[in-house]
Parts: sequence; C-alpha cells; structure tokens
Amino acid sequence: MYNREANIEKYNNGIKRVIITEEEIKEAIAKAGKEIDAMYDGRPILLVSILKGAFVFMADLCRAVSVPCEIGFMCAKSYYAGTSSSGVVKITMDLDQDISQYHVVIVEDIIDTGRTLNDVVNMLKQRNPLSLKVVTLLDKPDRRIVDFKADMSLFTIPDYFVIGYGLDYAEEYRNLPYIAEFNTDML
Repeated sequence: MYNREANIEKYNNGIKRVIITEEEIKEAIAKAGKEIDAMYDGRPILLVSILKGAFVFMADLCRAVSVPCEIGFMCAKSYYAGTSSSGVVKITMDLDQDISQYHVVIVEDIIDTGRTLNDVVNMLKQRNPLSLKVVTLLDKPDRRIVDFKADMSLFTIPDYFVIGYGLDYAEEYRNLPYIAEFNTDML
C-alpha cells in the first residue's frame, strides 16, 4: 500500500548533506558559458549530453553560451543500480549526427573512474570532429582508474557518492536543484 509520508521520509533520509548549492552551480555555469563563448569565438558547436545524468547540466549550459549551438544525446552506462562503477561501459544510445563538421563539446555530469568518458571520447575521435572537448560538472579524481582529464571541470569533489542536479541513486534524486552526498547508510 502507498504511504506518502513514509516515501517522503525515506527520500529525504537519502540526502546526507548538501555539498554544492544551487547558487554555486548557477555561478559556475555562467562562468563556463563565457569560457566556451571565448573558446569558440562565434564558431558553431555541437553540445553532446551523456544521458541520463547530464541532462540538467546540459539544459543550463546551453542557455549560458551565446555561440550558435546544436545539441545531441548519447547514453552510456556503467553504474546501473549500484553506487560504484561496474567497470563495463555500454553505449545504449548513440548520436544521429555526422560530427565531422562540428566542434564537439561533450557535456558530462561527473567523471569518476574515467572509463565512461575515455570510451566515449575515443569513439567520437574516430568520427573526425573539427575539435573535441569535454566539460564536466563534477570531477572526482580520487576515483580515477583511467588517465583522463576534462578540458573544463566546474567542481572537484572528494570521493562521495553524490546525487542531485541530474545525478541519481537508482533513478531517484535527479530533481534536486543542488548536489548532495547520498546517505549510503540507507543501503
């Protein structure tokens, strides 16, 4: 039987603490938008969001740039329903565009082990884009297994399992307007 109060309490108990506020995110995205504008100086770009986690970041970032831009989506999974990377990267949705005439900017929510982005970047490089850059909202270098560094990281965080602003635990918490540490005691 559905118990509204119990569901809300369980949901709220999953939020251990806020580590990046909504305002801090907005400020960092505005700054990133200006840097991207300067980097491309009016040349059109293709922003590629890695779904599902990066969709919120992508929506805000594309509104923060003033250079002409198109958007594309890919889906790459390595977490499934757990809190640590499975080590297997699976591309479940690919781009429709021929990227050989684009300056491609991959928009990612978080770089953890580096496996997912490393695989995606290597795959897209083989398609000969005019240029290829990676912008990530969060970088977690303490967890890096693959030697991978984003061209632009908005925030570097310690080894917390984080939720909010598009990031999830078992498909929940994506709607939070901030980044929080997930309360792993609930598992």
